Amino acid sequence: MRDCIICAKSAAPGRKYKRRGMAKKKGGAGSKIVGKTLRVMKPNLQRIKIILHGTVQRALVCTSCIQANKIIRAA
Repeated sequence: MRDCIICAKSAAPGRKYKRRGMAKKKGGAGSKIVGKTLRVMKPNLQRIKIILHGTVQRALVCTSCIQANKIIRAA
C-alpha cells in the first residue's frame, strides 16, 4: 500500500452516489439516490527528495505535508 512517509496517509474507502431528479431549490421534487458505488479515495502523493535522519532519499510525501513544511527538501 502506498502511503505518506510523514503522516502515514493512505487510501481510504468511500462511496459514490448516483442521483436522479431535480433539486428542491431548483423547483423539483428533490433528488433521489438511486445507486451507491464503492470507491477508493487516494492521497495526492509526490515522490520527492527529502532529508530524513540526516540522509538524502527519495520518498512518497503527500501534498498536505509538503505545503505544511513538515519536511526538509534536498537540493
